[in-house]
Amino acid sequence: MKKIEAIVRPEKLETVKDALFEAGVSGMTISQVNGCGAQHGWKEYFRGTEVLLNMVPKVKFDIVCDNDEVDKIVDVIQKAAVTGSVGDGKIFISPIEGVMRIRTQERDEEAI
Repeated sequence: MKKIEAIVRPEKLETVKDALFEAGVSGMTISQVNGCGAQHGWKEYFRGTEVLLNMVPKVKFDIVCDNDEVDKIVDVIQKAAVTGSVGDGKIFISPIEGVMRIRTQERDEEAI
């Protein structure tokens, strides 16, 4: 099993979510997050003083899936989230050692 974490632009939330549902992804966790990277934020003025705001709002998708679904899901996210500009986001893939559904106590593949 793998965990896919995708950090994308907030305006791509609905596009990515709809594309994942259409691709058959049955569950995901979506969070509003802030971060910084190559985009480096922007400048604003507060009481006449220039302030660099380097924490950019993003949306994070967390998906746990079988190993054989990873490439398909990553491809769906990339195609739905891309604009071609700095700040499109990142996709991280990590191994998952185990999963348990609390209600039924099912484990691993049966739990996802």
